[in-house]
Amino acid sequence: MRRLLLDTNVVVWLLLGDRRSVTDAAAEALEDESNAVSVSAVSVWEIAIKRSLGKLVIEDGWMKALRRLGFDPMPITAVHAEEVEHLPWHHRDPFDRMLIAQASLEAHALVSADPDLAAYGVDVVW
Repeated sequence: MRRLLLDTNVVVWLLLGDRRSVTDAAAEALEDESNAVSVSAVSVWEIAIKRSLGKLVIEDGWMKALRRLGFDPMPITAVHAEEVEHLPWHHRDPFDRMLIAQASLEAHALVSADPDLAAYGVDVVW
């Protein structure tokens, strides 16, 4: 069993039903029922911001759709937030930095198309 944390781009692709954007290795990991798959509150936050700015078009009801996909929610804790301070500055995106902190502290592999995330020493599935 692996513990997986989805990057926001993967969450969006799954919500849009765009499985072609997900590699075979990532799809296999997501479809393996023995794996525990989590979605961070930071991804929900990022999607909500992008929708409110008109930068992302996803139908209303996307939170219900996300729950139907059966992923475990991962809240943001003060410990996660504090961990961001200790990360090197390979990456400036605050949402990605939180995902990296969470993956590191919670022993999850990140499912992400972003090759820069591996520079933080977290396991990346793609």
